[in-house]
Amino acid sequence: MKSTQLLFRAIALSLLFAGAAAQAQVTGTVTNNTTGKPAAGDSVALVDVRAGMNEAAKTTTDARGRYSLTRPGQSSYLVRATHQGATYFIAAPESNTQGDIAVYDVAAKVSGVVIDEDVIAIVETENGHLRVVERFSVQNSSTPPRTQWSARTFGIVAPAEAAMGAAEAQRPGGLPTTLKLDPEGVKGHYSFNFPIEPNQGDKGTMFQIEYELPYSGKFTFHPQVTIPAKAMWVMLPKSMNFAAGSGSAFQSAPQDPGFQTYVAQNAAPGKALEFTVSGVGSLPHGDEGEQSGQQAGNGSQGAAGAQPGGGIGSPIGTPDPLSRYKVWILAALALLLAASAAFLLRKPAQGAAFNANAGTAKASAAPDAKNAVLLNALKEELFALESEKVAGRIAPDEYAKQKAALESVLKRALKKG
Repeated sequence: MKSTQLLFRAIALSLLFAGAAAQAQVTGTVTNNTTGKPAAGDSVALVDVRAGMNEAAKTTTDARGRYSLTRPGQSSYLVRATHQGATYFIAAPESNTQGDIAVYDVAAKVSGVVIDEDVIAIVETENGHLRVVERFSVQNSSTPPRTQWSARTFGIVAPAEAAMGAAEAQRPGGLPTTLKLDPEGVKGHYSFNFPIEPNQGDKGTMFQIEYELPYSGKFTFHPQVTIPAKAMWVMLPKSMNFAAGSGSAFQSAPQDPGFQTYVAQNAAPGKALEFTVSGVGSLPHGDEGEQSGQQAGNGSQGAAGAQPGGGIGSPIGTPDPLSRYKVWILAALALLLAASAAFLLRKPAQGAAFNANAGTAKASAAPDAKNAVLLNALKEELFALESEKVAGRIAPDEYAKQKAALESVLKRALKKG
């Protein structure tokens, strides 16, 4: 009888905790980082990633910028704050953790917005076509910080002959989302309706386009930028030929023995840079995604249809043009995660821990605090993995492998905790 009573008590406590978790409060403060003051009267919503970004709860910040939302279940949620039409996201915090959000005033044009790197990757020649992926790393170092956003936030110029394919944009530190390019009336001229937020550390806003060109063994590019660019890179297979046009400032800048790289510094709007490629070939597997990512920066927010301000967009339905080069990268990341977690879960030396910000061993919090940090990190990784699955950005077999690895490490961390 006593054991039965204990069992019922355990079940009751489990249901109580489950109910409390399901109805947990999500609270925080929205701060206008342009003015340094609380963002009063801003709309804040809890959106369900697994339910197509539907709003699960909604409220408005008070005079101190504070908000409170009720989490209705155990799904994966984001908190979305809307300020002057532009939207900002954070992962919904766990209970007893504040979900503070930084927002910025919006302007159609902001001083301090430049292209850090424009990377043109000549991916391959195939069946009379030249496939190109172009990625822009845009920096917003405005002072005071403001978000640049309008119906034509960022303009791009593709060759007039280009058959446009997928287009993506990515917030600082976020994940890429597919977008629809808006034609500007001149052939080859398009624009993104997507906010360029202030930098987060060294992370800026990313834009990427993919297109194909008719190719008979030779093609001349006349790339243009719509805002100043610190550097324009061209990547192409080792087997192809590159020739800079008359007056162009392209110079060889080897980055890897597997492909060719050329760079032109300080590209200005209205000034076309000319170069010609000839021959046939394709970039080695892995180089296109990895190297262009390193050149142009790296970081699931986007503009959803007619929704301005770059809300979380519709899940990416088309495969990433770089996906076939990334299978080995995903596998390596899974192994690295497991190895790193195993190292972190070892009993630490007394009075010392790894300081992730400084990268040095120094006096730190107790093991319990470190376990809490690790648990949060693992939960964030699981959340990010689920988001990639919902967005269709990861193959089912890779998703299963990575989830199994994360869950295994999470179980070990829970035992340690």
